Amino acid sequence: MSDLNETEIKVFIDAVTNYFNQLTHEPASVRGAFLDDNSGTVPVYDYSGQIAISGQFRGTITVSAPRAMIRHLLLALNESDQSDANLRDTVGELANTLAGNARKHFGGDMEISVPKTAAGAISNSGSRKRPYVIMVSWKTYSASLVVDIERLD
Repeated sequence: MSDLNETEIKVFIDAVTNYFNQLTHEPASVRGAFLDDNSGTVPVYDYSGQIAISGQFRGTITVSAPRAMIRHLLLALNESDQSDANLRDTVGELANTLAGNARKHFGGDMEISVPKTAAGAISNSGSRKRPYVIMVSWKTYSASLVVDIERLD
């Protein structure tokens, strides 16, 4: 097993910043990135979406965002349905888009699942002892992207 390198982590950073820019014409920015020590320091917001990764890789990609951020995103997309189900679908679609963009970079050896969503946190068995955490800002909101992936050799 091996870690992703800095260039590979940047694939996820570019994916999340471009996602907001392409959909809303307002780019997101990265407030910070760090290695989590599993001490509960990763912020969990109102909704989370997670994609499981398999194939030549193992792990998960998890996005967690506050309700207000997702609602604002839906308004920017001219979507009037602000139900909890649609908020969950939106955060799941965000996670799915990020995983899909990563798959374009890593190729067909990276298989991605359908999104799993939850209000609040999603349990994660964790592949890495210290997953990568990318804190994202869009407008006045913050969200977290946890990249917990390792390459199987």
